[in-house]
Amino acid sequence: MGCRLSSAEGDETAKAGSLTDVNEIMADALPDPAPPAPTDPRLPLDARQVFKLKKSWKGIKRCMADTGVEMFIRMFRANEDIRTMFVRFRHLKTEDEIRVSELVEKHAISVMGTLDELISNIDNVDYVFDVLKATGQSHMKFPGFRTELIWDMEKPFLEAVKITLGDRYSDNMDTIYRITIKFILDSVIKSSTAPTNNSVS
Repeated sequence: MGCRLSSAEGDETAKAGSLTDVNEIMADALPDPAPPAPTDPRLPLDARQVFKLKKSWKGIKRCMADTGVEMFIRMFRANEDIRTMFVRFRHLKTEDEIRVSELVEKHAISVMGTLDELISNIDNVDYVFDVLKATGQSHMKFPGFRTELIWDMEKPFLEAVKITLGDRYSDNMDTIYRITIKFILDSVIKSSTAPTNNSVS
């Protein structure tokens, strides 16, 4: 003979069941949550990625100088030609000298400031392209500058950001930062080689 619930237990079960039914009916009646607003088609990030990038970047903004100096150390380590392009840095022979140099720190802060301007306004694509155009064309004035040298910034940037963010630099954030820096550097290159009277498209 099977077990039977007591009358009280049966009443509670019935109530729970009826509440579940009501909740399910109400859930079905609610509209689906709206998808994230689409981003500008020229931007290779969707709205969710833009949100995560901006939120993550706040951690970099608190350590702009250290992140920038780390990026330059790694860039100089990978390509000595880049360091020799900077007349003011040529006398710095060791990484320790570079790390404590006020000149390097000042330039690192300037570069990180431009990246901050770009990433903080990444979803305002027209503004971003204006900044990228000015950045690209200003680099063409540097003696010995070659556009391919811009790509030498990609890996050092990612490594420096990873060091600064630590555990917050997840696989997902790595993907977002890789997409972002490729977009920025590619746009700088296009801007630096475009005629001055044309906008980036």
